[in-house]
Amino acid sequence: MTAMTADILHATGVVIDGRCVLLMGPSGVGKTDLALRLIDRGAILLADDYVELRSERGKLSARAPQTIRGMIEVRGVGLVVVSNVEEACVALIVDLGGEVDRLPDPKGRALLGIMIPTVALAGFEASAPIKVEAALRRFGLALQAALR
Repeated sequence: MTAMTADILHATGVVIDGRCVLLMGPSGVGKTDLALRLIDRGAILLADDYVELRSERGKLSARAPQTIRGMIEVRGVGLVVVSNVEEACVALIVDLGGEVDRLPDPKGRALLGIMIPTVALAGFEASAPIKVEAALRRFGLALQAALR
């Protein structure tokens, strides 16, 4: 039997084409704003603000803590109930607090011992949702690899 590890991470998770993208960065950097714009483009909320991570058999999965499942905090509006996914494999990290490279060579970040491709983007740019989708297609872990 393979050991499972778990952790809580300050991040917002959205699911695009069955793969989870973790939006990370300090408070106020636009994680929820970007998540809302991605949801408007067809993504589904996994969790807003905090994500539970689990590692088992070399795969990293994310889920919403029970207390916030299906809710997103919209500044100026309050808590809003939205459609959500209970759990998904993590395929990409988007760092909204880092320096954006013009031609990135994505770095990986280890979460619970599993390397996840990581790119830096400016979350409030109008094109940010399109860039997240492009980065997921170009750098994100394949769904098949994530399910192994």
